[in-house]
Amino acid sequence: MKPEELSLSDFNRILIGEIPPFFFIELIFRAFLIYALLIVSMRLMGKRMSAQISRNEMAAVVSLAAAVGIPLMNPDRGILPPVVITIVIIIFTNFVSRRTSRNEHFESITQDDLDVLVVDGVLNLPKMELTRITKERISSQLRSLGILHLGMVNRLYIEANGMFTLVKEKEPRPGLSVLPDIDPDFAKKKLNKTDQFVCCHCGTVAKTMISTLRSACPNCKAIQWAPAVTAAE
Repeated sequence: MKPEELSLSDFNRILIGEIPPFFFIELIFRAFLIYALLIVSMRLMGKRMSAQISRNEMAAVVSLAAAVGIPLMNPDRGILPPVVITIVIIIFTNFVSRRTSRNEHFESITQDDLDVLVVDGVLNLPKMELTRITKERISSQLRSLGILHLGMVNRLYIEANGMFTLVKEKEPRPGLSVLPDIDPDFAKKKLNKTDQFVCCHCGTVAKTMISTLRSACPNCKAIQWAPAVTAAE
């Protein structure tokens, strides 16, 4: 658009831009597709994508940002189309929020479910793969919660919003250390080795010394063992 074509009195261009009226119907369809695409994309990328706000809220924010960004920078785009998109997003977001509060199945589809990452001191490897949470990430989270080894954990959940919830073991058992290998001096101060062995991959404690030396882990089939540890008093 040429500078001489710009005019503050051209309300038709300011509000509608240079698009046909029929395009507003298409805007509703576009807004719905963008919103749905964002929801699906964030679900595929895992729970940690929505650790601070829900997927519903994040999709709404991104959609609104995309809607209002172009008219601010492009003079031939009117401000009325973003208004239509904003209204559609608000209506759809409120609909999803109300529906999720009344229908658990619909909530699990749009917001996902919680998953159990640690069960009785053992890593739940299938759920970790499903949620794309690594062993290092779990160890880091447990350290931040004051946990020294997996034997201190009864349950570790990852909520639908990506946050972690810890249930401690009332009577800690020997388990796999979650302290980093690069700080062995600190580990020696905080942990005591036992005569039991634990799988380095999933944290399963071997029942006997013989099974430790000759057999694969009964839980994950890995063949890498280390002494199980307890917290030093």
